[in-house]
Amino acid sequence: MPFGDTRSLLADADQDATDVLPCSLGDPVVAILGSGDFSRSLAVRLRASGFRVVVGSRKPKRIPSGLFHDGVELCSQREAVSAVGPGQIVFAALYPEHYNTLLGLRDVLGGKVLVDVSNATRLNSGEPSNAERLAEMFVDSKVVKGFNVISAWALQTGAHDGSRQVLICSDHSDSKASVSQLARLMGFIPVDLGGLAASRDIEDSPLRLFEPWGGPFLITFLLFFFFYGYNFLRNILMPYLSRGQNNFYQLPLQTVNETLPAVALVTLALVYLPGLWAAVLQLGQGTKYKRFPGWLDRWLCRRKQLGLLSFLCAALHAVYSMCLSVRRAAGYRLLNAAYQQVKAGVENSWEEQQVWRSDLYISCGILGLGILTLLAITSLPSVGNTLNWREFTFVQSGLGYAALTLSIVHTLFFGWDFAFFSWAYPYYLPPTFLLALILPCVVLVGRLFLTLPCLALRLAKIRRGWESSCHHMPQSREEMANGVLP
Repeated sequence: MPFGDTRSLLADADQDATDVLPCSLGDPVVAILGSGDFSRSLAVRLRASGFRVVVGSRKPKRIPSGLFHDGVELCSQREAVSAVGPGQIVFAALYPEHYNTLLGLRDVLGGKVLVDVSNATRLNSGEPSNAERLAEMFVDSKVVKGFNVISAWALQTGAHDGSRQVLICSDHSDSKASVSQLARLMGFIPVDLGGLAASRDIEDSPLRLFEPWGGPFLITFLLFFFFYGYNFLRNILMPYLSRGQNNFYQLPLQTVNETLPAVALVTLALVYLPGLWAAVLQLGQGTKYKRFPGWLDRWLCRRKQLGLLSFLCAALHAVYSMCLSVRRAAGYRLLNAAYQQVKAGVENSWEEQQVWRSDLYISCGILGLGILTLLAITSLPSVGNTLNWREFTFVQSGLGYAALTLSIVHTLFFGWDFAFFSWAYPYYLPPTFLLALILPCVVLVGRLFLTLPCLALRLAKIRRGWESSCHHMPQSREEMANGVLP
């Protein structure tokens, strides 16, 4: 089978034996303890990679016929372990609560590489990992943690259809090298995470649910809640309480559409604000070697998620805006406007200024959304990995600020000169777009300040390793006498 073939590796139970790679005694042998779904998928992948596979079960005669391919040998656990020589690999593909059933195999497992593929049952338990427990039970074996982040589906369908990284750790470097080489031959990419103590994080990793997204999701939700509540108060609740005007029909569509662009704009500003803050800290401290505060580090690491959520809100805003004209309320408003125009005897309602306004803000919005789409695409690992560092920086920073600028201009054209009239402030509440513009304008102005030569040149020197004199170690009298310069 060629490396990286993505066709399905599992065949039907009645597949001919000729469709399976031939198994000869000269093939390298890998033993698997356990006969569950993961064991079956692992056996299929190993056979397709040219290995002789021996599966050991406590009751091999109870395994249904056709569950494993014809090229896979089924036998007892002791026979499977005995089939591999010293230093060869044995997979423990069974649940941790059944590890004690292997205690009778200590004598034959000694000197062999025992790979633990289990996962944790709960996050941050504070207890030793499954791999550490296995190492305590089999002190004569070389325990390696690995393959637990690979799903049975990825093993069945090929490495390119699932995650290709295999996280590996062990206290035995030679055993890690053997398992890493095996992973490469199977079409995966091994990642060495160090000693067996790292197995706790490896076992926890499949249980984490969108861990980097928690903070960005919360921030986006709070922004949506704030702007939606503000629009509800300003446009629906206050008119109803003061004049009895019923605008509650606006809640499902119009209010949501007025909220989404504000959330998208502020979230996009939050993507670039931590970079400005970091630049200010480096300029103030005169060095790049002093760590940022923890909150700023976490913020910098969540910019990708914030950017994607901003793109989501902008895309939803575009869809909602296109749907505004097809709703029933828009038809009634058009009829009412036409009736009022006929009643007033207006033959031509063309307003040149409003035509320019609408065309300009729609055009800027389309361009901004297009650049945001490009940013979202390049954030994908499969696309971003094809760019060098300068290209990636240009797209994510240069085009990112272009998207922010176009979004601000889009909002300014939408607001036009409405902000200068008193009727735009009912109940002394400013329009939503004015509130949404505050933070993005601060970020854009801050970025323009950093382009000033006096600041840009100093920041470039700092990021190339230069430090201000206040960070140099004080000289001793002997060094000064000998002419040693700081």
